[in-house]
Amino acid sequence: MKYLCESCGYIYDPAEGDPDGGIPPGTAFEDIPETWFCPVCGARKGDFVPYED
Repeated sequence: MKYLCESCGYIYDPAEGDPDGGIPPGTAFEDIPETWFCPVCGARKGDFVPYED
């Protein structure tokens, strides 16, 4: 399951993670710390919604 940032449209893909943000590939969205934020616009984790592509 991927997750969409409602603020800017960035899609978090667990297979890719967010290495620049300290989230290694393979990290489930649920396992990301609440302190993480969108690498594009800085939105909070709570601003993401499930995304089906």
